[in-house]
Amino acid sequence: MSITYVKGDATRPTGTGNKIIVHICNDIGGWGKGFVMAISKRWPQPEAQYRAWYKSGENFTLGKVQFVQVEADTWVANMLGQHKINKDEQGNPPIRYDAVREVLMSVSAFAMEAQASVHMPRIGCGLAGGTWDMMEPVIVEELVERGVEVTVYDF
Repeated sequence: MSITYVKGDATRPTGTGNKIIVHICNDIGGWGKGFVMAISKRWPQPEAQYRAWYKSGENFTLGKVQFVQVEADTWVANMLGQHKINKDEQGNPPIRYDAVREVLMSVSAFAMEAQASVHMPRIGCGLAGGTWDMMEPVIVEELVERGVEVTVYDF
């Protein structure tokens, strides 16, 4: 089993059965640039629930994930894997690979329970500043090697 790469829109996942669309969110409550705009254009719930989660402060920390059901067979996973929105004092990008690994473990468990496939853009490689050569192995280890079907969409 390996990652399937396709050209297309990750907010319109292909295939049948249950699906989880995953994406990286920051830990400061910001929602307004990048892939989240495509999500908000399609469904209002992920943004509304992310903002409510941030406001509540409950478990709103790196490595946590919020599953928002947007259709009968589709969830959006708001994954906290990005610290703030700019490089830190040492010049490190906002992406936190250890947090991404932690959220993907939770996604894996949810996917197996829901018998769902996982769909995503190249998470963490846009505004979060990550690189695919660092992200892909984490996705393979935490999802693919656990038997979760993964599709990555290049728009």
